[in-house]
Amino acid sequence: MTERFEKSIHTLELPQVLELLARQAVSQEAQERARNLRPATDPEDVERLQAETSAARSMMDRGHAPGFADLRPVEAALQRASLGGSLNTRELLNVAGVLRCAREAQASLGEGEQTTCIDQLFRSLNTNKYLEDRIFGSILSEEEIADNASPELADIRRKIRGASGKAREVLQRLISSSSAKYLQEPIVTIRQNRFVVPVKAECKGNVPGLVHDVSASGSTFFVEPMAAVKANNELRELTAREEKEIARILAELSAQAADDREDILIDYSLLVQLDLIFAKARLSYQMEAIPPRLTGDGSLNFIRARHPLLDPKTAVPIDVDLGRRFDTLVITGPNTGGKTVTLKTIGLLVLMAQCGLHLPVADGSTCPVYREVLADIGDEQSIEQSLSTFSSHITNIVGFLDEMGEDTLVLFDELGAGTDPVEGAALAVAVIEEARSLGAKVAATTHYAELKTYAMMEPGVENASCEFDVETLRPTYRLLIGIPGKSNAFAISRRLGMPEHIILHASERIDRQNVQFEDVLARLERQRQEMEQAKEEAQRLRTQAEADAAQSAELRRQLESQRLKVTESARKEAESILQEARTVSNQVFNQLDEMKKRQQKGEAAADENQRRTDLRRSLNQASERLPRTQAEEAPPPTRPAEPGDTVELLQVGTRAQVVSVNKDGTLRLQAGILNVTAKQEEVRVIEVQKTNGRAQAQKMAGRVQRQIRTAGASPELDIRGMMTDECEGVIDRFLDDAVMARLQTVTIIHGKGTGALRQAVQQHLRTCKYVKSFRSGRYGEGENGVTIVELK
Repeated sequence: MTERFEKSIHTLELPQVLELLARQAVSQEAQERARNLRPATDPEDVERLQAETSAARSMMDRGHAPGFADLRPVEAALQRASLGGSLNTRELLNVAGVLRCAREAQASLGEGEQTTCIDQLFRSLNTNKYLEDRIFGSILSEEEIADNASPELADIRRKIRGASGKAREVLQRLISSSSAKYLQEPIVTIRQNRFVVPVKAECKGNVPGLVHDVSASGSTFFVEPMAAVKANNELRELTAREEKEIARILAELSAQAADDREDILIDYSLLVQLDLIFAKARLSYQMEAIPPRLTGDGSLNFIRARHPLLDPKTAVPIDVDLGRRFDTLVITGPNTGGKTVTLKTIGLLVLMAQCGLHLPVADGSTCPVYREVLADIGDEQSIEQSLSTFSSHITNIVGFLDEMGEDTLVLFDELGAGTDPVEGAALAVAVIEEARSLGAKVAATTHYAELKTYAMMEPGVENASCEFDVETLRPTYRLLIGIPGKSNAFAISRRLGMPEHIILHASERIDRQNVQFEDVLARLERQRQEMEQAKEEAQRLRTQAEADAAQSAELRRQLESQRLKVTESARKEAESILQEARTVSNQVFNQLDEMKKRQQKGEAAADENQRRTDLRRSLNQASERLPRTQAEEAPPPTRPAEPGDTVELLQVGTRAQVVSVNKDGTLRLQAGILNVTAKQEEVRVIEVQKTNGRAQAQKMAGRVQRQIRTAGASPELDIRGMMTDECEGVIDRFLDDAVMARLQTVTIIHGKGTGALRQAVQQHLRTCKYVKSFRSGRYGEGENGVTIVELK
């Protein structure tokens, strides 16, 4: 990398972007690598760097990003360990942290997922779970070694606790004895790793022992009583053994780390590399950036590009095209209009792409790989070096001309400025033509009208301008390709308070040809703005039309879908009804045939009656399953029933008299010989009034039809165990149901017993108007235990 390329990197503010990248890295070395990152110039390297960033971002999207919190430098520590040195607890914890990072990073690579270019980095990691657990299990923190680091250490510490207990016990006896009056405080403390008691200075001779310390005021002597010397000596020896054992453990762990030094260093290097790659992915998220499509023809096309160091909420995105239809872009416009920012955006995004960073651009953006990016931006005048503004620019340009060539991007800010306008413009045109002849891509800003004309006339050179709102006299910072810009010096001066007569006097001194040229530019700008507004309106109308068409198409699709669903549902329902009808009819015909055969064989009447009942029930059930075309009208609500009212039971259509109203609001009813309990909502009051006979007949017919539809009476009644007086009502209700079900023969089971219940049943049957005849059962029917009743 040449000196001027490095200088251009700083001019385009790439180090500021790399500082943002460093903040996304976790480890210290990855942060340093981020700050020292420089653009790659080989297309394959740039392709690989972009692919690595995209792969890392894809892993982050899936929630598989590895962590690097425990990644700390270990190279110096491992080097010392390999030379036989012993590492301290912090250094060993750092080694274990690298091993844990490697293991967790390798585990974050999901099985069966799409292969990426960074998978090999994960698979190259060397995990050592044994050493990792050994270090973390032995060292609890920088200041603490675990008891279970070794059996010897555990035994020593057990003895230390015992010796400490003995020493404290001795001193505690002293505190509790008559010697306590010589103590400054009744406490046990430690001085020089030995247990002592605080003795008053004037009483130090009353407590024989060793003085280990004196307070700052001299009023307290810290004395180790002679009785505690032996326990303290034992404790001191055990402490020395503990320190020796800890040193042995650290040396052993250091030796194990030294044995795996190469693998650990490889893991560390790979993890730092992964940390930097994932830092690029996190920066991509922060900038809402995407990977550009790299081109090999030198063409650059940034869509809605933003300068990465500007606030994305206020930065105005620009569209830049260079290298396809033209190789040189001449940008004109007023000061503070955004020309320099445009140049910096172009150069900085190219450098970022070649560093493997995603760009804050829209989909479809492309970027080539340049061998060098050279930028002459800003005023570099130097009194110390006797350089004026013009001289500093020319010095840079001369150096650029020595390095320009194919695959070079050159950025000139205010090319030819700082000297006579005529000579400066001519020099600017000559420099651009020389750069083009060397194969470089050029973007330059200027105020010279000659350069605008040159760009309009010369093939391969295109005008561009930074848009200026002539009504508000403020720049919009939009870049317009193909349209030269005006400097708007008079308009800006007028807005800044320049007296009008000075501006008029200045305008009179402008060359007529220049005035006409500026007028042409002004008309072109107005026409462009009108066309832009018309284009936006057309786009809005087109978008609205497309939205309306899409809405209409969706509505048609929904209607068609509903129609198909309704048609399919109706078809299935019709097929179901037909199938049901076929099934029922087949059953009816089969049962009729069977009944005919059984009747011919003279089978029992009871069995025949049962089959007829089952047949009628199946017909009724099939009828109920048929869809109703109109819901049965519910009866209108009536007032609450009171004692003495006549009510109708809604479910069965039977009338009854209200006997009383219970405390819970239910009604006690008398329906013939039956006592019934019902709720208020289960009955409706029948008001006593004269009604039309025909209406009554229709109502009665409807009730009878409703009863017939719900009929499905049993052909047998079992009254065994009932009293003679209570069975009569049950028999009447049973016969009512049998008549309504059109049964011809029914059976009443009363049992044999004493014969009293049979006599009561048969006596009651003689008075029943529904009974045509009755008889006792024959052999096989139940004999005297049943009564067979033939109905009218």
